[in-house]
Amino acid sequence: MGTAAGGGMGVGAASTSISRRQMRFLLAVVVVLVFGTMLTALNVYELHSLTREHWSREHVHGEAVAEARGASHYARPVAWVRGSNKGTGYLTHVTNVLHRLGYDLAEDGEDWNVLWSHNYPFRELKQMMTHLKPHQRVNHFPGSGFITNKVNLAVSGLPFIPRAFRMPAEKSNLLEYAKQNPDMMFVQKSNNHRGIKIEKLDALDLGAEGSFVQEFVHNPILVDGYKFDIGVYTIITSIQPLRVYIYEGDVLFRFCPEKYHPFDPEVRDKYVVGDDYLPTWKVPSLQQYYKDYGFGMKRSFDAWLRAQDKDPEVIWDSVRDAIRNVFYGKETALIQATSHYPDSSNFFEMMRFDFVIDDQLKVHLMEANMSPNLSSAHFKENRLLYEQVVYNLLCLVGVGRAIHSSSLASRSTDEYEMQVAHKDLVVFPDHCATNCRNGGNDCNKVECQLCLPCLSKEQLAYFSRAYLEHQQRGACRRVVPQPIDPDHAHDAANMSGLTAENTLMMEWFRGQCLYDRTFCS
Repeated sequence: MGTAAGGGMGVGAASTSISRRQMRFLLAVVVVLVFGTMLTALNVYELHSLTREHWSREHVHGEAVAEARGASHYARPVAWVRGSNKGTGYLTHVTNVLHRLGYDLAEDGEDWNVLWSHNYPFRELKQMMTHLKPHQRVNHFPGSGFITNKVNLAVSGLPFIPRAFRMPAEKSNLLEYAKQNPDMMFVQKSNNHRGIKIEKLDALDLGAEGSFVQEFVHNPILVDGYKFDIGVYTIITSIQPLRVYIYEGDVLFRFCPEKYHPFDPEVRDKYVVGDDYLPTWKVPSLQQYYKDYGFGMKRSFDAWLRAQDKDPEVIWDSVRDAIRNVFYGKETALIQATSHYPDSSNFFEMMRFDFVIDDQLKVHLMEANMSPNLSSAHFKENRLLYEQVVYNLLCLVGVGRAIHSSSLASRSTDEYEMQVAHKDLVVFPDHCATNCRNGGNDCNKVECQLCLPCLSKEQLAYFSRAYLEHQQRGACRRVVPQPIDPDHAHDAANMSGLTAENTLMMEWFRGQCLYDRTFCS
């Protein structure tokens, strides 16, 4: 009994001892698990807080353009924004957009990927412009003055431009024209575009060098009695072959501050748009569209015009035709100007084409502006327009892109082909397989020149750029090459008068249009 009891007692004590050890072990495990969970949660919280703090700091820092950028998690490409008196803020919207696209701003002389120069750079930076690296981009084309020079454009004789005469060389022609059109009014202008006023011919200085006398559009269409002009932002991405786009997200409307009637040529504010113009949001009939319903300037005007039983597309089709005619008319001069530089693909340019519309909806091209005003200092409401224009421009030309790197140069073939490969460029597969089977031997045939075996390295390069532009165009739309009617894409377009390069470019867009209608326009 004792032994049994002693045995029983011994077993019971051992069980209690083991149970206590197990409890201590379990308690230790629980403590470790709880502590580990708390530590993990703390680390997650700290990491989340640091991430939010870093995002917030980067976000605020990107908006604070004037502040220097600190260290970041990847190397950033560099942009050089160049202009006189930048402290006045007229390039603020350009620098804002570049910062948001991930660019650091360079000081003068630093290595850069993008040069935004307010002034024409080919005189002041001529040596640099002739030694650009393949990936560097500049916001001007050599020879763009052939378009933006007011005298040259006005006397070019191109369609949609009011008749003009260069002084004093064409004085006799002017006098004869005035004699045949006795009711015509004239204005005298020069490249500085200041002091414009309607005068009688005998009051004009017909001997002034560098000026021109132009017929005055006397019957403008009026909104609430106000004359206005429209500014269309136009982008050139290539000269040979020619590729031109317009920004269709909005258009700049500027109204004269005084009503046109009763007309008085002594009151310039009735017919000349100056710095203190009347903005869209202060024109009564446009206010409801612009302020109450949130439309832009172009859509507000279009809605008002439709309310007058008129079709705004009549105007915009003519605007596109006018811009297209200017570039085709100046193409030879532009090709000659760019021929002095190793590679014209370094360059792009944005201009603003200014138009007046008459009461028959006829469009009159008045001028094209190099480095158009992008300052909203006078009208804060213009900030959105200017920043969207710059953003869409930079995306179109590949300066704004999704790939993060310290340079616009591709780091590998794989990286480049990820964006555009040969399969994306080739067109007319049935035709190439049927009529161009002999590879390079068939390349002398016009119909085979777009087949892959016949495409040169240079052609593949400019088709690649055209493809990428299309993918990145945002609110920009092509005007050159001319858009294609998708319902007639199978029919060869009328390409009479086009250069061989432009013909091939037009055909390439037609080939793409057959499989993807977004390429049609």
